[in-house]
Amino acid sequence: VLFLLSIMSAPLVAAQDGTPVASPAASPAASPADEATPAASPAAVTCEPFVSATAAESRAEIESRYDLEQPTTMDSSYVTGATGDLQSVNPFFVESDPSLTVTGYIFDPLLAGDPETGQPTAGGVTDYYEIAADCVTYTFHLRTDKVWSDGTDLTADDVAFSLEAMADVSLASPYTGQFLAAVKSWEVIDADTIQIVANDILADFLTTVGYSTSIIQKAAWENVPRADWVTDPGSTGQDPSRVIGTGPFKFESWTQGQEVKLVRNDMYTPFAPYLKEITIRIFADGEAEFNAFLTGELDDVGVDPTQVETVQQQPDLFRMFEYPNRGFFYYEFNLNSETTVRFQDYRVRQAFMFALDRQSIVDNILLGHGVVANGPQPVISYAYAPDQMNTIFNYDPERSKALLAEAGWTDTNGDGTVDKDGVEMSFEFLYPSGDATTDTLVAYMQDAWKAVGIGIEPVGLEFSALIEATTTTPTFEMALYGFSWDPTFFQDIMFGCDMYQIGFNDMKYCNPELDVLGQQIKRTVDINERIPLMIQYSNIVNDEQPIGVLFFSTTIGAESVRIHNSFPGPWGGPGIEYIWIADQ
Repeated sequence: VLFLLSIMSAPLVAAQDGTPVASPAASPAASPADEATPAASPAAVTCEPFVSATAAESRAEIESRYDLEQPTTMDSSYVTGATGDLQSVNPFFVESDPSLTVTGYIFDPLLAGDPETGQPTAGGVTDYYEIAADCVTYTFHLRTDKVWSDGTDLTADDVAFSLEAMADVSLASPYTGQFLAAVKSWEVIDADTIQIVANDILADFLTTVGYSTSIIQKAAWENVPRADWVTDPGSTGQDPSRVIGTGPFKFESWTQGQEVKLVRNDMYTPFAPYLKEITIRIFADGEAEFNAFLTGELDDVGVDPTQVETVQQQPDLFRMFEYPNRGFFYYEFNLNSETTVRFQDYRVRQAFMFALDRQSIVDNILLGHGVVANGPQPVISYAYAPDQMNTIFNYDPERSKALLAEAGWTDTNGDGTVDKDGVEMSFEFLYPSGDATTDTLVAYMQDAWKAVGIGIEPVGLEFSALIEATTTTPTFEMALYGFSWDPTFFQDIMFGCDMYQIGFNDMKYCNPELDVLGQQIKRTVDINERIPLMIQYSNIVNDEQPIGVLFFSTTIGAESVRIHNSFPGPWGGPGIEYIWIADQ
């Protein structure tokens, strides 16, 4: 999931935003991992038939972990903010907050997610599920108490329709690629039961299909051509009557560039939310949003490192929280040689990273709120192994210059910028606007790269415009982003050859041997056998540098002390339905 309108942006209170995601991509030139050979295939897997806990049992177990308070009011309104507008109110098209959080409140997934581990559990629209002895047949028994916000019953036909839409490449959803890689077929058994067959024995199947597939109403969408969904009034919010879900809140309105309003879904099961309504106010930048929080206009806010002390000085009003999350901040190269020839050589890409003092970035720009990244697996990942990375990109500008020279990039005309065959290493660098810390980071990167002969022209874009420039019409050369892995920490959604434009491979990066290894990882059910494969995968990505991972993120946030039942963490809390806000 793309994220980070600002470097330290916090999710909405209790948001659960687990994610997941053709044409073959062009392979990068000369790579240090070209001779990497995936490890031997894992042993054959045998399965015992499995029946999950029920949704009620899962919820009771989760509730037992938290000190939940019963509300003293059911009339409270929760007001939060966001820098940057929604992309859509259709869950098939959203890739970033606040869009992911808003659609997560309106639509239920097939399964729920555990708030401590992120792993899929019974919940969402599913009462319980079964896995057959063949390891690939999954049967989902739907909750019989689930109704759409218009009062009609949810059935297995709605689930099948949602799966059919996800599988349709004409929809142009960023999640279609991963879905197609996982799902072979599905069949409606009866009104409350659907069976889905996986393409193979897959360790991430329940996450990919269960936790990451939102269920939409067949009656609302079956007569609309899928190629038109993205601009349909049911996606843009212009027709609220067609934004129909089974989630805890109902869509009321979206005034673009200003605010989004949601109201309680009284028909939500197992119980209606404690909050009466939620308002998400849209701000031009993080400073304006933070000031609105300080004046009491907002109930929570993402906190920039420079703002921490201000919040800490008012403990009677505000409660701080901070935790390592599953995300990272990175820059990505466009490796499509038809667009640019600058980045095809891996030595050039490595030169960019060696030119940056990332420890200084963490210490002096993030003020210690982050971790220098060695490899693409974040700190909270079970496959985090920085000490096993082949290449450590410590700050070394001389090595950066040497790598550029080895690849044929030298300053032939004395203008301070390296060039090759008449092409200058100078280009636009796109990044998400609206955050002071991000602006500072980009300014530093511009200076650091200039020192080794690389010239960038920073261009700040509103987040939806940035996504447009790097996905729908990918003529960009280089861009700055944040991303958040799902609880499997599998990474083919970004680095797989066939994930270009139907996943998150904006770079058009392709290493066929890495793809083989990625498939091996998916098919290795035993986590102890899987971890070495994931480390091998990380090394290939780290050496080839299709993206430059700068640092692993820390979420810093603040909320009003009036908020109850909020348990911020990398996988959310027990649920937005438990949140309530005390009277003044």
